[in-house]
Amino acid sequence: MNLRDFLGGHPAAVALRLTIVSILIGLLLSFFGVTPWNFFQVLDRFARSIYDLGFGAVQALLEYLILGAMVVLPIWLIVRFLRARPGPPAD
Repeated sequence: MNLRDFLGGHPAAVALRLTIVSILIGLLLSFFGVTPWNFFQVLDRFARSIYDLGFGAVQALLEYLILGAMVVLPIWLIVRFLRARPGPPAD
């Protein structure tokens, strides 16, 4: 395999395309406040926010579970006690 096949075209053309794409991506990232100096900090903050969002959803789910159980369990217990009452004696 020669260099042109490896790069996917003439080296100068590939370098020009990579330069243009790098500038466009750099503009996009700077629009979101990412700089070369804080790039890894932004990635870390993003990963932590995704992590926190996941556990925030679990916490909300547990709160809904507890709230629902405060209503459902007493009703279930009352129904179970009413069904467990001895009926009239069988002859």
